[in-house]
Amino acid sequence: MRDDGSVQLRFEGCELDLDRLELRRGGAVVRVEPQVFDVLAHLVRNRGRVVPKEELLDEVWGSRFVSESALTSRIKDARRAVGDNGREQRVIRTVHGRGYRFVADAEEGDPGATASDQDAVDVGVDISFVEVRGGASLAVGATGAGTPLVKTATWMTHVDKDTASPIWAHWVRCLSRRHRYVRYDPRGCGLSDRDLRGVALDDLDLWVEDLQAVIDGLDAERVALLGVSQGGPTALVYAVRHPERVSHLILFGTYARGMRRRGDPFQARQAGLQVDLARVAWGSHSPAFREVFAKQFVPGAAPEQIGWFTEQLRLTTDEVNAPLLEAAFHDLDISDLARQVRTPTLVMHAVGDDAVPFEEGRRLAGLIPGAQFVPLESRDHILLELDPAFQQLVAHIDRFTAT
Repeated sequence: MRDDGSVQLRFEGCELDLDRLELRRGGAVVRVEPQVFDVLAHLVRNRGRVVPKEELLDEVWGSRFVSESALTSRIKDARRAVGDNGREQRVIRTVHGRGYRFVADAEEGDPGATASDQDAVDVGVDISFVEVRGGASLAVGATGAGTPLVKTATWMTHVDKDTASPIWAHWVRCLSRRHRYVRYDPRGCGLSDRDLRGVALDDLDLWVEDLQAVIDGLDAERVALLGVSQGGPTALVYAVRHPERVSHLILFGTYARGMRRRGDPFQARQAGLQVDLARVAWGSHSPAFREVFAKQFVPGAAPEQIGWFTEQLRLTTDEVNAPLLEAAFHDLDISDLARQVRTPTLVMHAVGDDAVPFEEGRRLAGLIPGAQFVPLESRDHILLELDPAFQQLVAHIDRFTAT
């Protein structure tokens, strides 16, 4: 029993189009069974109240008799389709003994528009190249306008593909609203030179020099720096050495100590296993090993997101470079340098992050004089679009860089 009204409802990065009978997530159509669509549509239309189970059964199945387990199954599928689950219940909440309630914030919009249209950001990427030590060239991507926000390099990136990625597109879109958002592929990745022969990737000075070349290529006296994961140490060291060039330092999901330097025998062993997994994941013709690698960073991702990320990993680098890039910072310790930061600093970290333990983020914030620390409730190392923690991260960045 479908509604044919020309209404589009937006919530949590999704659009439910009651005219086209489509559910879109991150701008892409999510294929769901008709009964799953009907359950979701009825809950959204009746948001603000608890919908009894009997009402949902009547609305979706009419006079046909079905068991309550059929409804439970459709609710589970609906949650999966919108990036929710039975534990978090951010979109559909179970009211035990009564029914279900749609609890996400929703708004009506133009049926022909998408969430990306609302952002009013041109996500066409300006790609350029800078020359770095050894004559290599790095690919630099930029979107948006305003004061520069430079994301330091991490491996597994490709500046020519991130605007179409369900893993990175929302980062590009949201961080380009108020800034000229600049990011670059490191040596060995993406559109940057892939030849790493003779390159000492464990030399942090090399990474800092590469960042300096990118910043020097911008028409800006000062930039805000965003260091995510492996990019955090590079951003921090650059801010210590060039405080006059950095207005704000933002660190997310990162660390001062590499896996071998944390005093934890398990993490030291894990460092070696990660390098071996990278070697096998990129050296194998089967995507299964890359999928294992990918799930460490986005455990909350839907199957289609994992599938895309797994394919992106294949495109970003090769079986020679992957283990070298994975191992680059495992023996790093910049704790002493962290105490020398004088740039205003915001440190954020996901509480359930398995890739970089929360304790490392909390410790890093404690080392940096005057740093603000924001814990984010998430399991993901790379925050997904439908994760409330992602919108919190963007809001914190916007407020912090506005000061």
